[in-house]
Amino acid sequence: MSTANHSTLSEKFGIQYPIFGFTPSEHVAAAISRAGGFGVLGAVRFNDPADLDAALTYMDENTDGKPYGVDIVMPAKIPTEGTPKDLSSLVPQGHKEFVERTLLKLGVPPLSGESGSGVLGWLHSVARSHVDVALGHRISLIANALGSPPADVIERAHEHGVPVAALAGTAAHARRHVDNGVDVVVAQGYEAGGHTGEIASMVLVPEVVDAVGDRVPVLAAGGIGSGRQVLAAHALGAAGVWMGSYWLTTAEYQLGESPIQTALVRATSSDTVRARIYTGKPARLLKNRWTQAWEESDAPEPLPMPLQNLLVSEAHQRMNQGGDPEVVAMPVGQIVGRMNEIRPVAEVMTSLLAEIEDARARLKV
Repeated sequence: MSTANHSTLSEKFGIQYPIFGFTPSEHVAAAISRAGGFGVLGAVRFNDPADLDAALTYMDENTDGKPYGVDIVMPAKIPTEGTPKDLSSLVPQGHKEFVERTLLKLGVPPLSGESGSGVLGWLHSVARSHVDVALGHRISLIANALGSPPADVIERAHEHGVPVAALAGTAAHARRHVDNGVDVVVAQGYEAGGHTGEIASMVLVPEVVDAVGDRVPVLAAGGIGSGRQVLAAHALGAAGVWMGSYWLTTAEYQLGESPIQTALVRATSSDTVRARIYTGKPARLLKNRWTQAWEESDAPEPLPMPLQNLLVSEAHQRMNQGGDPEVVAMPVGQIVGRMNEIRPVAEVMTSLLAEIEDARARLKV
């Protein structure tokens, strides 16, 4: 990672290594930044802006003054929204009954405490509140998982001196992002966890680099979980990497969902499925009895975003609290086959860097 392109990216963000780590855990994100990378906290799980404010205060105080960013979920087109209650009324009764039948069949117990109102971060209005909160902290990046944010959000970020990143699944998406004012493009391949497109990373990354790499830095995402894969991303022209799934089995990832890490450590690279059942948009998830139930003949078609999330949000809480690794709801990429042990973030980063140097020495580059 010593070429001019990679050095420029590191200088731009004031980081030691061009390794961006996305995670829903502020403890993991802070540890990534402390280890010399760039931690990016996923904001979608924060329904209450005060909770996000507290998480970012933790980041401010536990990153040793090093930079970090925030990831939001916001479509460029502003939808018409009602209240969460109004939206819930749009969820068909048949879908609700299917979810209840499936949970009963899978032996998923009720919640031990009160159920929440779902992950409202998928709503445009809530995502805007995330931006408001984030800009009150010392963030160094706002990333958007759904492409270019609205123009006024990009403008506000730039007014605060904060660059904007957007995920792209095609070269056309990448060009549009840059034309909209996005500063960093994340080329996310088909192998990645969560929302993904149709093109694999080996094909997508050079296409995006050729399309916009002379205008903005391009980060490679999808299928990256070793130093060899990091170096391969650089060989494809990426200025750095964006890693999400790989941090889910770090010791600092403690969100009260113990069966998830057990399931992830057991999984192979074949144990994922790309489906619309998580949010309403295609997303790669851990394959298990829950995802298989949605493939049965009696399963309804998933609803559009954000209705699908409102439908399954309590089910996700129940499964992840239930303790059965065979029945959890978790976005993860195909790299899960390499996530075979629980390790501290610093150890993961050290291993990645050592593997990069080993691969570089073997290739004599």
